[in-house]
Amino acid sequence: MAEQAGCAADEILDFSASMNPLGPPEWLGSEVGRALNEVTHYPDPDCTDLIMAACEAYKVWPAQVLPGNGASELLQAVVGLGGYRRAVIPSPTYVDYERLCALHRLETEHLPLKLENGFQVDFVKLGSMLTTPSLVFLCQPNNPTGQAFDPADLREVAAMFPQSRFIVDESYAEFMQGHPDRLVKNRPSNVITIISLTKFFSIPGLRLGLAFADPETILRMKNRLPAWSVNAMAQRVGARALRDTDYAERTREQTRLLRNSLASALRELPGIQVFPSNANFLLCKMDRLGMDALPLYEKLLKDKVAIRLCGNFEGLDNQWFRIAVRGEDDNDRLVRALRRATGVSRGPVVKRNRRTPAIMLQGTCSNAGKSVLAAALCRILLQDGFRVAPFKAQNMSLNSYVTADGAEMGRAQVTQAAACRLGPDVRMNPVLLKPGSDVGSQIIVMGRPVGNMSVREYVQFKPRAWEAVKTAYDSLANEHEVMVLEGAGSPAEINLKHHDIVNMAMARHADASVILAGDIDRGGVFASLVGTMNLLTPAERKRVLGFAINRFRGDASLLDPALSFTFQNTGKPVLGVVPYIHNLGLPEEDSVSFKDGFRPDEKDKLPPDQCVDIAVIDLPRISNFNDIDPLYAEPDVHVRIVDSALELGTPDAVIIPGSKSTVPDMKALKGMGMAAAIRSLAQNGTTRIIGICGGFQMLGERVDDPFGLESDCIRQEGFGLLPVQTELTQDKTLKRTVGVHCKSSMRVHGYEIHHGETRPLSSELRVALRDREDQPLGFGLPDGRVWGTYLHGLFDSDDFRRWFVDQLRMDKGLEPLEHVQTTFNIEAGLDHLASVVRESLDMDQIYNALGYGPCCRQAPLIYKL
Repeated sequence: MAEQAGCAADEILDFSASMNPLGPPEWLGSEVGRALNEVTHYPDPDCTDLIMAACEAYKVWPAQVLPGNGASELLQAVVGLGGYRRAVIPSPTYVDYERLCALHRLETEHLPLKLENGFQVDFVKLGSMLTTPSLVFLCQPNNPTGQAFDPADLREVAAMFPQSRFIVDESYAEFMQGHPDRLVKNRPSNVITIISLTKFFSIPGLRLGLAFADPETILRMKNRLPAWSVNAMAQRVGARALRDTDYAERTREQTRLLRNSLASALRELPGIQVFPSNANFLLCKMDRLGMDALPLYEKLLKDKVAIRLCGNFEGLDNQWFRIAVRGEDDNDRLVRALRRATGVSRGPVVKRNRRTPAIMLQGTCSNAGKSVLAAALCRILLQDGFRVAPFKAQNMSLNSYVTADGAEMGRAQVTQAAACRLGPDVRMNPVLLKPGSDVGSQIIVMGRPVGNMSVREYVQFKPRAWEAVKTAYDSLANEHEVMVLEGAGSPAEINLKHHDIVNMAMARHADASVILAGDIDRGGVFASLVGTMNLLTPAERKRVLGFAINRFRGDASLLDPALSFTFQNTGKPVLGVVPYIHNLGLPEEDSVSFKDGFRPDEKDKLPPDQCVDIAVIDLPRISNFNDIDPLYAEPDVHVRIVDSALELGTPDAVIIPGSKSTVPDMKALKGMGMAAAIRSLAQNGTTRIIGICGGFQMLGERVDDPFGLESDCIRQEGFGLLPVQTELTQDKTLKRTVGVHCKSSMRVHGYEIHHGETRPLSSELRVALRDREDQPLGFGLPDGRVWGTYLHGLFDSDDFRRWFVDQLRMDKGLEPLEHVQTTFNIEAGLDHLASVVRESLDMDQIYNALGYGPCCRQAPLIYKL
């Protein structure tokens, strides 16, 4: 078919083979991986565990079961038992029955299954044909008609003709609804039932079938099979499959829904007659006089869609064709192709918006560099002239941002939006989780808090979150030409996959190709890539375009053997090796890098004795730590992240950053002696102390929590460095803010995001910053050496930042530099990132996956205005 269509075989959407429309079970990859450990040994010749699983599933004795290398091998063994000179085959039916009879020189006689009788087996007529002992083949439900007979009728005929042998092929019986009467357990002694597991569990490449018969017959059949007929991998997968009752029930229900929906759509097409079915396929007939299905087959094949012509079935001709029931998207594609092939321009096909081309970055773990690579692709696509937008369904981060309309979203998507030259939009990150403890988080949906939930409560809430995610994505995607999505953590987290809304579930909704990123700097990247692929389902693995090796230091050519190994073990290419980029100048997504000690390269700094020393306190639940980022860029500032009082020393300034849980973090700093060390520095008068948001609250006399938002303790004593009192309130302040730093008269800008309200307790206290309405944004001591504010992002202002650093320089006896030394702007960093990633990744493959050829690309840095 591929040769006729002029394409690769995997480009054809195959409706000619009838497999489970759900695809293989999710656990298939892990079971195959375990089986690989056993390939150095011969498989169990008796298939012990597989037989026991069959006994559990069908309530039969072990001596009544025989596994085989697919149903075809077992059918061959049955016919090979001999003892008969003729066979009776109700037809149309599976063509291999007659082929097997011919191989064993059996005379065959067909019992027609008539359309006017609903393709039902006429058991009275069948009985009249059994005056001579015969081998009888019955397919239940029938292939290709999909019709099932009443097993009671067969039992009656089998009892009347004990010298005949009846072979019942139940290869498609597992798809039948409810609890149908099966000929597995309640089976006459002259009936042999064959089951195909490859079709129901969508594993035709493994080959696995089961025969059920009396023990003597089973033994005779086994003697006709080759030794070790069923390999170790098929045995392991088969045993697991037979015990997976949830998958079986889900398959039957989904197959029924998909089959009914497909049949309904097909019946709306002119000239095609669709027949009811009990299986996972539909028999169809061209209903126009003098027209057969061959031209239809050829037109569909040009569209890279294949159907099964039924002209080689006894009793049918090329007017008839069979269509497998596949997944919803595939079925829709078939109906659209049939509409084109039959010349129908309009009709009741399932309406779907055309999916915006999308590429998705997923990772083998958290902090693999997904956010940065997504930002790079955003900027590359923008440079090449596309209207592109970022998207991450669910973010877990304390590093949030407030949009112009007072909504809260993850900071990483703000950076990616900047890469697209777009303003931050909560649709880019519809769900934000802000952990407040190890077992619970504040849940923010479409920028607004909906409550604090435990993990279990959030899992129950997720279906509602998923609806918000899909609505946000569809709305945003409809406004852009390309979407760049980011996953979270790993797509192979087995304990999370069943309620996933951010990785492969999102990739399916967006119909996005996936790039799997691994961080080689932390080690084990190739094991992570291969292991992740092994834990994905076949459908998920198919979505993976290839791999991106991130943060590599050294000569990339040394990786060639490993890249080849990865391709051989996964079938997916490494799309590129991205080098470790120093001085990137982009905000980190979350506190992982912050706490791991990652800092920008300081090789361009002034000599140590010409720099000021700023200590930033590492809080257990630190949030919005990007407030510190602009200080890193200053040539005369050395920033230290301090998590121990012993490491604090005597810096020129101490900054206590924001916290998601002020009260617990304040207790933690007291417990480790950090609070006492900070108070000592303030008393000595040599160090300036600045608190931002939660840090500001800690500097006060006390923090009251009357609603128990963060603690069971209603009142908690603060550090006592500022005469202020904070009360935590249920309402959350979320707003963009512009103000003035009172002492310097410098303009500052940023955002507020807090639950607390802080009031002064002393008339000697000074207002440190004011907003445009002249309302206080923070307070400080008269000498300005201890102050705090609720304004995040105040150091983003170049003039104020330089003034602040110059104050520290003068405290230290150094001359102020006065003029702005560096401009805090991520544009240059984004362009540098895009340049490096463009050179590192195979962008042609990425563009092809998006549906754009390389010829569509413009020269770099040509922006579409």
